[in-house]
Amino acid sequence: MPSKRSAAPSSRASAPARPAHGQVDPAGAEVRRRFPIGAEVQPAGGVHFRVWAPKSRSAAVELERATGAPERVPLTAESSGYFSGLAPTARAGMRYRIHLDAGAFPDPASRFQPDGPHGASEIVDPDAFRWTDHGWRGRSSRGLVIYELHLGTFTPEGTWRAAAEQLSALRQLGITTLEVMPIAEFAGAFGWGYDGVDLFAPTRLYGTPDDARAFVNRAHELGLMVILDVVYNHLGPDGNYLTQFAADYLSRTRPTEWGESINFDGPNSGPVREFFLTNARTWIQEFHFDGLRLDATQQIFDRSTPHFLTELAAAARTAGGGRITYLVAENEPQHAWLVRPVESGGCGMDAIWNDDFHHTARVAATGHAEAYYSDYQGTAREFVGALKRGFLFQGQWCRRQQKCRGSPALDLAPEQFVVFLQNHDQVANSLRGERLHQLASPGVTRALTAVLLLGPQTPLLFQGQEFGASAPFLYFADHSPELRRRVSEGRRQFLGQFPTIASSECHSLLAEPAERETFLRAKLDWAERERHAASYRLHADLLRLRREDATLAAPDDFDAAVLDRDAFVYRCFSARGADRLLIVNLGRELRFTTAEPLLAPTEGHGWDVLWSSEAPLYDGNGTPPLESGDGWTIPGCTAVLLQPGAPRDFSISASDAHD
Repeated sequence: MPSKRSAAPSSRASAPARPAHGQVDPAGAEVRRRFPIGAEVQPAGGVHFRVWAPKSRSAAVELERATGAPERVPLTAESSGYFSGLAPTARAGMRYRIHLDAGAFPDPASRFQPDGPHGASEIVDPDAFRWTDHGWRGRSSRGLVIYELHLGTFTPEGTWRAAAEQLSALRQLGITTLEVMPIAEFAGAFGWGYDGVDLFAPTRLYGTPDDARAFVNRAHELGLMVILDVVYNHLGPDGNYLTQFAADYLSRTRPTEWGESINFDGPNSGPVREFFLTNARTWIQEFHFDGLRLDATQQIFDRSTPHFLTELAAAARTAGGGRITYLVAENEPQHAWLVRPVESGGCGMDAIWNDDFHHTARVAATGHAEAYYSDYQGTAREFVGALKRGFLFQGQWCRRQQKCRGSPALDLAPEQFVVFLQNHDQVANSLRGERLHQLASPGVTRALTAVLLLGPQTPLLFQGQEFGASAPFLYFADHSPELRRRVSEGRRQFLGQFPTIASSECHSLLAEPAERETFLRAKLDWAERERHAASYRLHADLLRLRREDATLAAPDDFDAAVLDRDAFVYRCFSARGADRLLIVNLGRELRFTTAEPLLAPTEGHGWDVLWSSEAPLYDGNGTPPLESGDGWTIPGCTAVLLQPGAPRDFSISASDAHD
């Protein structure tokens, strides 16, 4: 947990009071502002601009004209480096730059960059969009099923509009929540989005800001939540003009894995914090996103109190205006304080990614335990620990990292852990960007899918996982020639931690991130949803069980136990006697007689098969009876869900009792 020592007052100087509804800006113009920075269209006409630029002695807005030189509108200096002013002739759709002593640059809070991060900003009126989701209030964090997607590769077209056409199918599948990979404007013609530089502007690559709003609006019509992946730990290497406005945006004392970190607690960090808090509020207010997924929070450095992430959680929920706001943290060290309530010393987020579940599943599926998988064995014991306790590492020694990893998380609820078999990082961190079903046997893949979707924690599917997508998902990023070389070299160095990939026979096979073909190959082929019908049916049936079976959806209690090195049992208890028993065997066929209490049937009943991963409709080989007079026989590479069967006579005769 971060230190409770507050930074010195001078290092957290906050922004001055700013114009709000009905107030007057320093130049005497009456303005109505929603946010403290950016260009905002005024009801009475014109556009009001406000920017933090302490590095410059003066500032002005340069409005582009169809013909002739730009119109320059001076901005009035406020205290603490802010400039603001009303441009009476400005209107939505016009393009502009902020002119400083050092030159003219895009607005740091630009809402759209139609020509990319190096071009002019465009004035956007978010109130021009006509929302129809006024009755939408979001979803409870219990029962969520998250679907991660990348806009550029989710459909062949790679646009908001094309993606919206697939939402009905996702809803029918059983998805409740969409997690959209970062969309903030970045340089180049394609990329993952984690190198964003215009954090308020949805990238022009996927459509207009109103296209993004229409996507969210359509999702809400279908009852789907949409959360946005945001990056508040670093900025991209190309097109970042923030330091032209203020050197204090970045911290040079604590670099991240990807470059300079954000200054959340150093000198003049108040306006920096305000910039990022405003960004979170903007996505939720102007685009109606239902929450945020925060990338690599371990690289967000803040020694002050309250922590930036605590302030962000509060700001995001306020911005939701009564809607449920769902906040998820990615955090490799697995710091449980992120999801504890503020009153208990936490940040108040809803959930945290559980890499441990993925890593043990990956080892179990492939048998490879190299690089960051080397501390996992893929055994039943680890699966039982993950099902019951969330993180496997909660402060124990991690051999690979040569330090203790994780923090105690025994107090967290199951739904606070987001678990997955695939995500963008883990699929890409491989030689060919292959999905799990391409690396493991069909039986093991089906069994692990059952554990993911029937388990107590919040499951996440990566785009195309439901129909066994064949499209590889590798790292791709379009940059200038010099950056391309550096990105390629850095990617090879990172993947070099895997001895198999680092071998001479494989090293030359790595795809180049800057090659357009690397990007194009990642696009989903939606015809595979029909061609791979068995996989799609598997996921749909499991999600239906998760949703409609009362015991699986809301068990009164649950437990899990090891049966063998590769076999375990997960039991959901019901006060109504409708228990559910999931038996999983990831190894060879297992025959045994066991005293394990979790296998005991409910009183007066035996067990009947409710669902099996080996059903022929999933391309399985059928499921023989598991229980016989002399014990249990569990087929290899199988998951079977049992329910109480017809009443059976388990009475004991007097002679039996006497004997």
